Amino acid sequence: MIFYPNLYCKNVMAITIDVLQKNNIKGLILDVDNTLIDIDRNMDPGVKDWICELKNNNIKLCIVSNSNKIDKVKKVSETLDIPYFYFAKKPFKSGFLKAKDLMKLECENIAAVGDQIMTDVMGANRCKMFSILVEPISEKDIFITKIKRPIEKLIINKYLSKLKKEKV
Repeated sequence: MIFYPNLYCKNVMAITIDVLQKNNIKGLILDVDNTLIDIDRNMDPGVKDWICELKNNNIKLCIVSNSNKIDKVKKVSETLDIPYFYFAKKPFKSGFLKAKDLMKLECENIAAVGDQIMTDVMGANRCKMFSILVEPISEKDIFITKIKRPIEKLIINKYLSKLKKEKV
């Protein structure tokens, strides 16, 4: 289903090199808001170490954000030394495909990571990329995202229930 991620994690740091290698992932597309930083623009100190580990294992990285606040996205990009695209209009494919071209990888070798089903997961799945949903860093959200969260919660519960049945 287009709304279901290939993987669901607590946060970005739970995405290990082992998980990426098992799924033949050579590049990551990263969301910014509530994935790498909270609404107050705070980043968990562990994120920088996680990014360094990915780079040391030759994982290519690119930020694709729906934010139209270039200063915010640029600051995260500079802090982590990762190229970025902002105002990407996810779930439309264009931002994902720009990142794909920049990384010079095939879609099946790219995972897209984000905290929203309606933008990150849907966009990745539409591009035939490996979709990774992470829990939002904070419960604080911008208005439009707050509206979508109850719907996403229903989808996540259905997804988790499906996974549980498959394990039995």
